[in-house]
Amino acid sequence: MTINKLSLINFKSHSEVSFDFSPQINCFVGNNGVGKTNILDALHYLSVGKSFLGNSDLNNIKLEEDFFTIESEIQNEEKEDIIKILHPRESKKVIKKNDKAYDRLADHIGYLPSVMISPYDSNLISDSGESRRKFLDAMISQTDSVYLFDLIQYQKTIQQRNALLKNFAKNRYFDKDSLEIYDDPISSFGTRIFEKRKEFVENLNPIVQYYYDIISGGKEKVSVVYESHLSEGFDSAQPDSFFKHLLAISIDKDRVLTYTSKGIHKDDLIFEMNGNSIKKIGSQGQQKSFLVSLKLAQINRIKELTGKSPILLLDDIFDKLDDTRVSQLIELVNKENFGQIFITDTHKDRTENVVKRIHEESRIFEI
Repeated sequence: MTINKLSLINFKSHSEVSFDFSPQINCFVGNNGVGKTNILDALHYLSVGKSFLGNSDLNNIKLEEDFFTIESEIQNEEKEDIIKILHPRESKKVIKKNDKAYDRLADHIGYLPSVMISPYDSNLISDSGESRRKFLDAMISQTDSVYLFDLIQYQKTIQQRNALLKNFAKNRYFDKDSLEIYDDPISSFGTRIFEKRKEFVENLNPIVQYYYDIISGGKEKVSVVYESHLSEGFDSAQPDSFFKHLLAISIDKDRVLTYTSKGIHKDDLIFEMNGNSIKKIGSQGQQKSFLVSLKLAQINRIKELTGKSPILLLDDIFDKLDDTRVSQLIELVNKENFGQIFITDTHKDRTENVVKRIHEESRIFEI
């Protein structure tokens, strides 16, 4: 799938702008603060319906304007689709495909898969488990609509259980039977999520190592370790029962904390190099190479599982890697037929030189 055209109105810093894209490489060049990353964020919106920066939709409406729109023409095999995102300031966001609005955002996820590589990726190593968990969920959700449904239902049920625990504490009473109503749905949804996360990470690991070897030229062994409360005693013969056991033995603790302390909503990914935390022993260069390898593995898995080539969004990639490494990265992506590429950079000459080395069709837009 490729994005042929993109039009923005009142999106972040852009009042009105449009682009006709190359099916291969597209570069946005200009000084800092001119809105290059905002264009990549608009492309990310087309993919998953929200900002990759975590901004609320209302904060993406240009100051003093009443709405934003993102509209695109997407080549989907033999036909063209029109995807339009409209967000008025006074009402909810609407996503339309060929003038028909989606009933739920989840129905759009996976239509146009994407992978973003940006300076913010370093947060995956330095931040809490929540950011890594969200990253894992985003990867799998683009390939598995059932997983996304289970995840949404699990999160809703956990919120309801937590609200009941807070209500118990506030009113100084406790009803165990009312709390146990949530055990079955939490265990059922959570177990399926756990099994898919475990399988996904297992299949991801050799691909991460493959790309790390190419990018770094190093001999380090890198891996992604999936940590979960369910791993501590999971019984594949009776998967739901173990989750219920975790909930049961944690009731007293949950009453004190007023939230559910055990479950797959506490899962984490540990990034390792030679069996140790890459956060502790990895150099800055090794960490950057690992993160790029992780994102390339993500592209590989999405393509393998869906048959679609994700769009690749490279934000300030020269901040992560030197010119030679950037050339190697883009050549590798082209060689693997990973799909359409979008790049931002502050130096036009540098970008042009990298693109010329690759000899692929490209367009450079000065912002």
